[in-house]
Amino acid sequence: MTLVVLAGRPGTGKTTLSRLRAARLGAALLRVDAVEAVVVRCGLAEPPVGVVGYAVAHEVAASTVRVGTPVVVDAVNPVPEARAGWIGLAAETGARLVVVELTTADAAEHRRRVEARVSDLDGLTVPTWQQASEGDYVPWSEERDGPRLMLDTSAGVEALVTQVLEACAPG
Repeated sequence: MTLVVLAGRPGTGKTTLSRLRAARLGAALLRVDAVEAVVVRCGLAEPPVGVVGYAVAHEVAASTVRVGTPVVVDAVNPVPEARAGWIGLAAETGARLVVVELTTADAAEHRRRVEARVSDLDGLTVPTWQQASEGDYVPWSEERDGPRLMLDTSAGVEALVTQVLEACAPG
């Protein structure tokens, strides 16, 4: 079974790519933003939700993988602890882990995306450009955080679906 985790700052194309990837492979899509929006709507936490959203997402991903369904996770994964959680989940469930970190090297394009974004979830507040570009995001270290495929989405994400599918192919 495969567990695909998309990571990267807000506005880099994680949701778009994860939707395309999940649809192509018949995988379950687990969007941490959706989990966090429900937590906020239910009055269980105020934004930012943080560890609670990731804890719920991990449990849902684990139960989904255990019944034989591949999972695509759409989450910022800004800190090493979040990244380590997916590594641990893959080891615990025997899932093959594929991590894709998205970046948008073209800062003007990244800013345009963030500023144009409108929340599609009741209870989700989208980040401002300042939050997306300067917020807590610990740079990736393959030594600490494990290997990942890094993709630049400056030209759009649709063309990258094939690269992600190839990375997910057994072999």
